[in-house]
Amino acid sequence: MVDVGGKPDTERVAVATGEITMRPETLALIQEGGIPKGDVLAVAQVAGIMAAKRTHELIPMGHPLLLTHVAVEFRPNEAESLIEITATVKTTSKTGVEMEALTAVVVAALTIYDMCKAVDRAMHVTNVRLVRKSGGKSGEIILE
Repeated sequence: MVDVGGKPDTERVAVATGEITMRPETLALIQEGGIPKGDVLAVAQVAGIMAAKRTHELIPMGHPLLLTHVAVEFRPNEAESLIEITATVKTTSKTGVEMEALTAVVVAALTIYDMCKAVDRAMHVTNVRLVRKSGGKSGEIILE
């Protein structure tokens, strides 16, 4: 791990996005609450939040952080038959929360896949990326 002990605590925010593409019928089932395993987006939201909180256990050189806010949001896109996932993570710390935001997106997408795989094995997760970060020495970076 990198020694961050000499760095000042600053408010840090990271926003990551990703998508999970599926058949139109699968997206309709999710929106109608017709997936046998339950409310897909509610479960995926909780999974994404939990994943952000446990990122340091998954990424070997990550620092355990006290997160002050985690939000995981979904936007169904019927025209492209996908769900857009956005995770926003905040902390006041010596190091950033980019990995936490990215992990939240990926685990939320994998949860959607897991809950829907019985009806659609062709789903795929794409376009996972950091879109914005702020705080620390580098200040605000916008990658959208």
